[in-house]
Amino acid sequence: MTDKVINHNHNNGRMWIFWLSVGVSFFVFIYLIRSILLPFVLGAFVAYFLDPAADKLEKYKFSRTLATTAITMAFFTILFLLSLLIVPTIVSQLSGLITDLPSYILDLEKKYEQRVFGWLGSLPENYVDSIKTAASNFSGVMIKFLGEMVGGLFHSGMAVINILSLILITPVVAFYLLRDWDIIKIRFYALLPRQHEKIIREQLSLIDITLAGFIRGQINVCLLLGAFYAVGLSILGLKFGILIGVATGFLVILPYVGFLFGMGIGIIVALFQFGTLGGVLPVLAVFIVGQIIESNFITPKLVGEKVGLHP
Repeated sequence: MTDKVINHNHNNGRMWIFWLSVGVSFFVFIYLIRSILLPFVLGAFVAYFLDPAADKLEKYKFSRTLATTAITMAFFTILFLLSLLIVPTIVSQLSGLITDLPSYILDLEKKYEQRVFGWLGSLPENYVDSIKTAASNFSGVMIKFLGEMVGGLFHSGMAVINILSLILITPVVAFYLLRDWDIIKIRFYALLPRQHEKIIREQLSLIDITLAGFIRGQINVCLLLGAFYAVGLSILGLKFGILIGVATGFLVILPYVGFLFGMGIGIIVALFQFGTLGGVLPVLAVFIVGQIIESNFITPKLVGEKVGLHP
């Protein structure tokens, strides 16, 4: 009896070593190929996001392959059309912001340099001269930095390769993962220890429901708020309104960060563009209304109810 217990413990120890080795090897492998993983990770994310839609089509007597084909084509077609509509505008407004940034800084210098240097009047003269030189050169340094950064992004050969891989590989990965999603789950469940399979599957199901509800709900929140801010700021005639609105919507996933970032940038642009409090207040109102709607209606409805959280 003692020998059986010793052998059992010995076998368990060897299994732990084996699985630990497998786990370490897997993460080392992932680390080594991390530079090419993005299209595959995005493809898996899209498949996970679209799986409920494929399951619904199967209930209407669609084959899994036909359902996957229809959903994948519809998803990437809509994404492509939205990109054609939005991306050129965002790129144009980003270019305009970079172009106008030096003039904004120069206006800021003209309006406030006398006041600032008046506050610095008690400093030694050589310190004041150094500060004036730094302030006058700041706009040039900033525009040079932004130009080099944007140029590096668009002219990098690796960036072009990454974009092409996203366009060509992600839809293929998403299609095959979505088509075989149920088969993959069955194969995964077959690896579970039989005595614990029921409990593990129940817990994984609960995790999946909560995680899927949060991810899908948060994506919808970002899309709705991005559209709200972009449309609202554009109606007010704010320069770069679409760019600011879309960026704010995507950053909403970070609590308060997106709201504060968007409101700060919006107020600064409105201050330079309109130059009056009457031009700034409507912009401020858009962000306040968006925050109220998001906090009290959109997030509690789309995220809170899905994951069982009180508003």
